[in-house]
Amino acid sequence: MGSGSRTALVEDLMERFPHVPREAVFKEDLLRGGIAFDPSALSDNEKGEVKPKSYFIFSFDHGTLPELGEAALRRPPEEIILTGGPYDLRRTVVSVRVNPSSPYRVAANEDGVLGLYLDGKRISDVGVPPMPEYYRHTLSNGKSVMEVAPTIQWGYLIYLTVFRVCQYFGAKEECQYCDINHNWRQHKAAGRPYTGVKDVEEVLEALEIIDRYDTAKASTAYTLTGGAITKTVSGRDEADFYGHYAKAIEERFPGRWIGKVVAQALPRDDVQRFKDHGVQIYHPNYEVWDEYLFKMYCPGKERYVGRDEWHKRILDSAEIFGARNVIPNFVAGVEMAEPFGFKTVDEAIASTTEGLRFFMSHGITPRFTTWCPEPTTPLGKANPQGAPLEYHIRLLEAYRATMDDFGLASPPGYGEPGPGRAVFSVSSFMDSLPAQEPVEA
Repeated sequence: MGSGSRTALVEDLMERFPHVPREAVFKEDLLRGGIAFDPSALSDNEKGEVKPKSYFIFSFDHGTLPELGEAALRRPPEEIILTGGPYDLRRTVVSVRVNPSSPYRVAANEDGVLGLYLDGKRISDVGVPPMPEYYRHTLSNGKSVMEVAPTIQWGYLIYLTVFRVCQYFGAKEECQYCDINHNWRQHKAAGRPYTGVKDVEEVLEALEIIDRYDTAKASTAYTLTGGAITKTVSGRDEADFYGHYAKAIEERFPGRWIGKVVAQALPRDDVQRFKDHGVQIYHPNYEVWDEYLFKMYCPGKERYVGRDEWHKRILDSAEIFGARNVIPNFVAGVEMAEPFGFKTVDEAIASTTEGLRFFMSHGITPRFTTWCPEPTTPLGKANPQGAPLEYHIRLLEAYRATMDDFGLASPPGYGEPGPGRAVFSVSSFMDSLPAQEPVEA
């Protein structure tokens, strides 16, 4: 793209889709295409004043660590906040995905104030998350809180990736857009601390530190997650493995946080175990709606569970958790990935909307993560540009319209909806839902 054309594209979409908040247009573009960081905008890792990117599960980068230059040595911030500028942006929290060749760049001006630049023009001020007090303390074994229990979404969510790899392994089983296994390997290769299976006592100790120093109670929820378990880990099946952390957390800190589990769509008895352990929200991610694409992109899930059974289990879990508390994720944008994906935005939106209608008609509100084409994944390699921005903007429109059709409100466990209020950082679905009451000027 020539210089200036990205700005023109973004402004054109803002004009064509006035119901989608302008903040969400920029946020989706940053999530789908990544951000370049000037050295002036990088953190001093765990020794500095800025909360660094924790690589909490996937790399969410457009390059491998060796390709990121200085950003591999001095981590960029975990997230950034956009405000103000010529578009008068309301406070927008964006997860950081590094792309040294992005048209968007974060840099400090001559006064040292960070801004976001597009096509060389400053388009907003940039806020970075302060280093939380709990990151300054280590566990008794010397591990950092950031390694064991990092927080994202501006401190709202504690992200507990208790199993850093996935047992869907190799080309015939791994989801084609997912770099969880590669991300594990690259951190090991770089000599970074990156614990494969987190000990339950370590997790509890990290949570104790967070609970002690998070005096403002900014952390409101935790997510237990990690790779799929097809056999066992430490002698436990998937429900037992993730469930035993929930049980320990809820016994030690009853009701302190909203407990969520991201696991496969499991049989009813397994799901009941999560509920019995005190988990409040279940995320059995369905990844992509189209039947053919599910088979092509999620070969392990197709082989071990199958799409129809996966969907049936999602509906069954609503009987245990209540429909509002079952929130399956999909990876927005892979619908348009070459070579198997839809060729037009119209077709992709029609397919995804069919999936939204299926779940929302049962009172289940899916959520989505904006696809980041990570270069070590088959879909990332084949589609370095990701999906077109127009797809992402139209998805926000379709998502909100479908929620309105079924009279659904924003799902629990995500903080407040609405532009200027949302903290969910890996897509704009919360930014583009209506605020629950008017924002005071």
